[in-house]
Amino acid sequence: MSEDKKERIIIPDESGEEHLFDVLFTFDVDEKDASYIVVTPTEQQQGDNEDVEVFAFRYEETGDEPEDFSLFPIESDEEWEVVEEMLNTYADGELDQ
Repeated sequence: MSEDKKERIIIPDESGEEHLFDVLFTFDVDEKDASYIVVTPTEQQQGDNEDVEVFAFRYEETGDEPEDFSLFPIESDEEWEVVEEMLNTYADGELDQ
């Protein structure tokens, strides 16, 4: 995906300051009726040997527009295992995003 075609979202922190993130990918887990989004800070430099900071959230659509959604922290180990599996698949280049 080229840099200018990346989907971006704004996520406020606890103090209300807004931060811009690039969406790496989203995925659904039908068995749990849950959707997840994986993002990385836009301002983060992605060098060849540099670790990339990645954040994941469960999300729910709240309206008809694509930007109408709410984010929720992932709290259970079971959910984290699913996200880590998808991250590994993404890192191996096996996801079509």
